[in-house]
Amino acid sequence: MDNNENTNEEYEAIKDLGGIEIRNSQGRFFCISIVGQIEGHSVLPPQTKTTKYEHILPKLVSVEEDERIDGLMVILNTVGGDIEAGLAIAEVIASMTKPTVSLVLGGGHSIGVPLAVSADCSFIVPSATMTIHPVRMSGTIIGVPQMFDYLYKIQERIINFVVSHSDIEREKFSSLLMETDEIANDVGTILFGEEAVKSGLIDNVGGISDAAATLYKMIKERKNSKNSAKNQ
Repeated sequence: MDNNENTNEEYEAIKDLGGIEIRNSQGRFFCISIVGQIEGHSVLPPQTKTTKYEHILPKLVSVEEDERIDGLMVILNTVGGDIEAGLAIAEVIASMTKPTVSLVLGGGHSIGVPLAVSADCSFIVPSATMTIHPVRMSGTIIGVPQMFDYLYKIQERIINFVVSHSDIEREKFSSLLMETDEIANDVGTILFGEEAVKSGLIDNVGGISDAAATLYKMIKERKNSKNSAKNQ
């Protein structure tokens, strides 16, 4: 494959996925960005910056199965979006066998929270924020007990995922969800970078160099482990 073909592939990856493959002597990983609003089963207006789950999911499978790629970096700057689409992406990232690192830049709000904690190791820059709030729905809502039970079950799915993939305690996360004094005219909590780490939600405060260094370290450890297993 010549340089022009490589350049065209990289351009298409950036255009469609907001992602690019990084290659150097330390390893090879794919960097994917989740930005704007996460689009689910409904198509959002063209003026809205979106991340489409039908683009992201196949690429994640490709990263997992491609023997040439050693790991994954997920860059987040999202306001949230479709719950099921966001959880689907988060579940795939969490189930990958290759090393994964996430980095919150700008914001990792709403369903962006499970996405941020889905990686093996998570980072957030000091100026970034994460908004934690109860489940919201738009459209027609039928005022019956079954509807509220349904919303409760959706919220439990999010809580269970976040708690199981981070160091935050369930009671702490639930209290952040239902805080009434933090956001004007709303329920929930806004955490800045260091606050997100202190709460146990995110692993480390750091930027792109920190995330990359950690990913390379994890890639090296995985390679050494595989080599040791072969020699036994």
